[in-house]
Amino acid sequence: MTANGDHQVRFGPYSVDLHTHEVRKDSIKMRLVGQPFEILSVLLSRPGELVTREELRARLWAGDTFVGFDHGLNAAVNKLRDVLCDSAENPRYIETLPRRGYRFIGKVERQRGNELPPEPNQPSDPPGSVSSSGISPADIPVTTGPRDSRLWHAYATGAIALLALFLGGAFLLKTVSSHGKNIETVAKPVRIMPFTGPADTAGEPAFSADGTSIAFSREASKPEDSGIFLQRIGSSQFRQLTRSEHDCCPAWSPDGRSNAFSRFLDQEPGMYIIPAAGGPEWRLDTKGVAPKIGRVDWSPDGKTIAFSGGASLSLLSLENSEVRRLTTPPPMAQDWGPSFSSDGKKILFARSSEMGFPEQIMTIPAAGGDPTVVTTEAARLRGSPRWSSDGRSAIFSSDRGGKPALWRVSVEAREAAVQFNDSGSHPAVSRSGDWLAYQRETRSLTVWQMDLPVHGKPESRVLVPLTSQTDQGPGPQFSPDGKKLAFMSDRSGTMEIWVSDRDGSNAVQLSAVGNAGTPRWSPDSQSIVFDANRRNGAGIYVISLRGGAPRLLTQDEYENRCPSWSQDGKWIYFASSRTRNWQVWKVPSDGGTPVQVTKLGGHAAFASADGKFVYYAKTPYANPEIWQVPANGGRESLISARVRPPTWASWSVIEAGILFAESSGKGAPVLNLFDPTSRRIRTMGTLDIVPFWLTATRDGKTVAFDKPGWHQAQIMLIENFH
Repeated sequence: MTANGDHQVRFGPYSVDLHTHEVRKDSIKMRLVGQPFEILSVLLSRPGELVTREELRARLWAGDTFVGFDHGLNAAVNKLRDVLCDSAENPRYIETLPRRGYRFIGKVERQRGNELPPEPNQPSDPPGSVSSSGISPADIPVTTGPRDSRLWHAYATGAIALLALFLGGAFLLKTVSSHGKNIETVAKPVRIMPFTGPADTAGEPAFSADGTSIAFSREASKPEDSGIFLQRIGSSQFRQLTRSEHDCCPAWSPDGRSNAFSRFLDQEPGMYIIPAAGGPEWRLDTKGVAPKIGRVDWSPDGKTIAFSGGASLSLLSLENSEVRRLTTPPPMAQDWGPSFSSDGKKILFARSSEMGFPEQIMTIPAAGGDPTVVTTEAARLRGSPRWSSDGRSAIFSSDRGGKPALWRVSVEAREAAVQFNDSGSHPAVSRSGDWLAYQRETRSLTVWQMDLPVHGKPESRVLVPLTSQTDQGPGPQFSPDGKKLAFMSDRSGTMEIWVSDRDGSNAVQLSAVGNAGTPRWSPDSQSIVFDANRRNGAGIYVISLRGGAPRLLTQDEYENRCPSWSQDGKWIYFASSRTRNWQVWKVPSDGGTPVQVTKLGGHAAFASADGKFVYYAKTPYANPEIWQVPANGGRESLISARVRPPTWASWSVIEAGILFAESSGKGAPVLNLFDPTSRRIRTMGTLDIVPFWLTATRDGKTVAFDKPGWHQAQIMLIENFH
């Protein structure tokens, strides 16, 4: 096909370059690699014809493949259908012929040379018009600006597009009322779309008052290409307002003619205002009250700017430059992230403690008074909390699940917050137009190894250079015999379990079920237990290194996660929410009925080195306590108030006790060892980053952990958000 130059194919909204292995949907690049792409390529080469399973096996699966072919093919086709938003029940593109194979049934158009579909026309203002936000497109030349050419330019937004279609296809939505109750309502379809491109590092979005434009901060490889930018919704063009990598946290004036922002340069923080049409900036006089955290907000009447001054929230009058302290936090606390209500009468803000968690979201009258607690988070808040468009709830980001996610909570009644997104931080809500913007961060992940010598300084080195191009994984685990390493990777196109030699070489794919994670070795180093998503819930699977299909141990539709083996290999411990709260359960490794282990809450569990106890993270949230329960049942107890790893996965059981990572508060994170006998903690080494995953060899001489490679952030939009 490529001999004639017709390697570019289009069907529906999708275009495929069979030479570069790129798939785009309406000019948005989708993530489709490995076997799922190869299957698509084969099907597109023979549209309307049957491609048998045997043909696909001969072309795409080696004869000595380490996985079950049937499961591998099914998982790859399911991944392909996910990206194409197709279904086996009502196919638009890929039809299943039971027990025979597959057929591509969509209309295929071939394109010559480099004739890719043009980008869709973007709406723009009429020439010479002035938008209601105060920006005249004819006033200042608008540029597309330089784009950084970094490693992460290959990151594709396939997962984003999948989520967008999933939400967009649901016309009968489950929404959360301001009182936190689920109600069914017929609403416009919700759509999620990227606002800035995947090659940008952009964040901290702020809407103009009319909801037509967004101000944001952008980080580039060159300092002069960094700063505060403006961009209209529906346009790919932007305007650069400032040229400093130290600028952050923009906030629009109510009339749309100016932007306030913070600059942290040479330990001298300051607040500035700059015209939205471009021009000179000027620094605000805060009467000696130095801004401490950059996030600011402009009052609806345009007369006041709220900011974090010292440990308190302060209000700066733009009429007479007076500064009035609004809040009085307790000692060792910091108030930050102010957000005015639409009527200007209240301010929503965050209160953090220098001692750690919890963090609180509060409201206070703008005229002064006592603050009211809205919600308390046992995790870090990621960005300022924001008012919903109706003013009855707060939208905020928290990393209580180990990574940032978006939540909604009522400001009128003390009710539990409801999560509605699993990858967002720094939310912004338009006061008109039903838009929500947020910052989505992605990073590549690598596995690093650190040896812990008896004497001398620990040394770190890369073990597996790239496991995934998402923020999932890698969940490394050394085999008990010290010969192998198991980890998660999406290098085949779906997240699967992989096994390599101890040094990371000779990696082979072990599972082929899709969305597999949390691999744990059997005591004899011959099998691995892992979890994987199912149609409803998640299941626990066991697979042998000798090959064959994985065995499903949990024959139910509950959420079952984080499995591990008992020391005698007879039981599999796992976390399950089948009782509505996370608890530790166990199931016979040969299959059988699950047995509840904990009653007071529990999540990821490991057997102690002698097998007498089960250690477990108390919750799946950040900084969990580590508890223990006798393996044969008994009292559940906290092992030590001082053992608080940053995540449920950043600790490991070794012969000498429990190794765990810990943020030192000052300086580099540390690696500590808790001795259950003496109940003492000693530091074994330092880390240059707080890991999500941590594992160790049984003798405790070597640890492995995850570490980000490249990092990227982009702004996402949710349309018809209520």
